[in-house]
Amino acid sequence: MGFTQLTNSIPVTVEGKGKGSAFAVIDYGEEHNLIWVVALDDSGEIWCSPNPKVRVRSNWTMGRDIMPAAAANAAE
Repeated sequence: MGFTQLTNSIPVTVEGKGKGSAFAVIDYGEEHNLIWVVALDDSGEIWCSPNPKVRVRSNWTMGRDIMPAAAANAAE
């Protein structure tokens, strides 16, 4: 198992929970999803969220636009 505290937090959205800041990642190994440790913006709750439920937020300065899910599926 590995636990990595991020030097800089990453603004993310957790499906079903809302926006927050990821500040650590837990890696249980090959057969498991990465687990993101996220502090939610609205409630202040801290959740450990599996990788498929976590999405990075858009960042115009870095040129990172988030495509709507339908467009992302069509691009595949």
